[in-house]
Amino acid sequence: MSASPKTASMLPDGLRDALDRAQNQVNGLVLGKVQEVRLAFVALLSDGHLLIEDLPGLGKTTLAHALAATLGLDFQRVQFTSDLLPADVVGVSVFDPQARRFEFHPGPVFTQVLLADEINRAPPRTQSALLEAMAEHQVTVDGTTHALPSPFFVIATQNPVDLSGTYPLPDSQLDRFLLRLALGYPGEAAERDLLSGSDRRTLIARAQPMLGSDDVLAGRAAVSAVHASEALIDYVQALLARSRKHPGVRVGLSPRAGLALLRASRAYALLLGRNHVLPDDVQALFTAVTAHRLVADADAGSDAALAKAILHAVPVD
Repeated sequence: MSASPKTASMLPDGLRDALDRAQNQVNGLVLGKVQEVRLAFVALLSDGHLLIEDLPGLGKTTLAHALAATLGLDFQRVQFTSDLLPADVVGVSVFDPQARRFEFHPGPVFTQVLLADEINRAPPRTQSALLEAMAEHQVTVDGTTHALPSPFFVIATQNPVDLSGTYPLPDSQLDRFLLRLALGYPGEAAERDLLSGSDRRTLIARAQPMLGSDDVLAGRAAVSAVHASEALIDYVQALLARSRKHPGVRVGLSPRAGLALLRASRAYALLLGRNHVLPDDVQALFTAVTAHRLVADADAGSDAALAKAILHAVPVD
């Protein structure tokens, strides 16, 4: 599949430099995870949300805090627990006896970057409080709709669902996350640097904001201008079709998943300095964008393994 000769708007030099500095700073705080950090910025520039899933102690919250410190945006953190209520996230209407009316008191979701830490430790009713916010960038309380700030970016962490005290995220909630990442154990060199270096919390506290609201919005506008050829779209459509008939998959990928894959691929190409999408971009992102959206049969193995099998089953023309 050859690249199209058409060109698209590239990032201004100042924004390109700022994005490079931002990624370098996060890579200095989360060691040995260059690809995972790049994918986190893909989620940000794609106007999506990021889910980080892994065992405790592998750097999920460190990555989230490093991103928040690097973005010069308003930031709130919510620790999800079994007794957390929806109103603790979105806010509540309180009656003012002097004014004789209810006044809305916004919750922590009214921010630009929200860290939902250990989101699957809260019951489903509280998890779903974020659904409207993530999908439509607004919340509705007592029949009144309240717009959220722009940009709005959710970074959620969760422990594997087989750990005690966790509630699986419903499919509709998972579908609102553009990407799901797993950090895994660090490499030997990175782990050595972690053990012998400064405390991560101290380093994050010293981190400087590299990107502001205007930078993020400009980056998102540039992503939408990255070119995807007809042949590239054919490839994405073939992947979607394969997922719906692949052995072990009970529910395949939706058109929304295809749109998410294309949007993320555009952002990935832009971060690599290109104004057009290649099949390599789609392949680099496919598992992170699609695995959590697949509904597998009980004996089919992990969703990540299924996503990789689907990817390998579809040739690039």
